[in-house]
Amino acid sequence: MTGSEHGGPDGRLGAEFFVPGNASFAEFVAVHRPELLHRDDRFLPPGVRPDPNQFPHGTTVLALTYRDGVLLAGDRRATMGNLIAQRDLEKVHPADDHTAVAFAGSVGMALDMVKLFQVELTHFEKVEGTSMTLRAKATRLSSLIRQNLGQAMQGLAVVPLLAGYETGGGGSGSEGRRGRIFGYDVTGGTYEKFGFHAEGSGSPYARGSLKKLYREDMSRRDAALAALQALYDAADDDSATGGPDIGRRIFPIISVITEDGFERLPDQETEDLSHEMVAARRNRPDGPTALP
Repeated sequence: MTGSEHGGPDGRLGAEFFVPGNASFAEFVAVHRPELLHRDDRFLPPGVRPDPNQFPHGTTVLALTYRDGVLLAGDRRATMGNLIAQRDLEKVHPADDHTAVAFAGSVGMALDMVKLFQVELTHFEKVEGTSMTLRAKATRLSSLIRQNLGQAMQGLAVVPLLAGYETGGGGSGSEGRRGRIFGYDVTGGTYEKFGFHAEGSGSPYARGSLKKLYREDMSRRDAALAALQALYDAADDDSATGGPDIGRRIFPIISVITEDGFERLPDQETEDLSHEMVAARRNRPDGPTALP
C-alpha cells in the first residue's frame, strides 16, 4: 500500500495503520484499499461473460500423507481450451514453513490468491507473535476463496489444495504432530481429507491411481513414486494434464512438509524418479497393481 493517502511525505505510515483491528491482512486491505482485492460484487456488465477458454487454467494437483509428513505434487501443464498455454507452470507453492498450497483452475486468480495467503500468514505471525494452527490456516484460505465467488460463477474458478504439518504448537487446540490435507469447493467449503486427495480435471484418474497405491507407512521415495504414477495416469486419460516431458526435461513439482519444514524435492531427484517410472511403464503400460 503506497501513495500519499497512506503515508506522509516523510515516509511515515498513515493513521489507518494505527487503528486497532484484528490480525487479518486481507480484512485490513478490504477496509482501506478494497480495489486491490477480488470482491464478490465485481461482476462484468449484464450479458457479458468471459470465455474460460481464453485464460490459462492449471490442472491436476494432489497430496498424500506418508510416514514423515505430507507430500504435494502437480503436473506442469496449463491449457486454454484445446491449446497448451504453458508447459512448465508451477502449481505447488509454500505458504509458510509448515504449510503449502497447490492449485487447479484459473492461473491468474490462483497466483494472486496464493500470494495474498502467504502475506496473510506472515502478517498474522508478526502481529500475534505466533503462527496459526493448521486448522486456522485452512479456515483463512476458505475466506479468500469465498471472496473470489463472483469470478468463479463467471467461469474463473480457483480450487486450491492445502497441506501442512501439524507441529503441535497450537496450544489446547493442537491435534498432534502429523501431516494433514484440506480440500475446498469454489464457495469456500473446507473438507479435511485423509490419506490422499487430488484436484483438477485429471483428479478422478489420479485418485483412482492413489487408491490402489497408497499406504500410510510409505517412505518419502515411495510416496513420491506413487504421486508420479498418479499424475502419469491422470495425463494418460486427461488431455489437460501433462505427463513427464523427457525431451524438454520438464517434470512434475514434488514437495514435502515434515517436522523440519517445507522442502521441494531437488529437480534431479524428481527427474531420476520420473525416468524410473517411465521405464517401468514400458513393461507395464497400465502401471503397478494394488500393493499388498
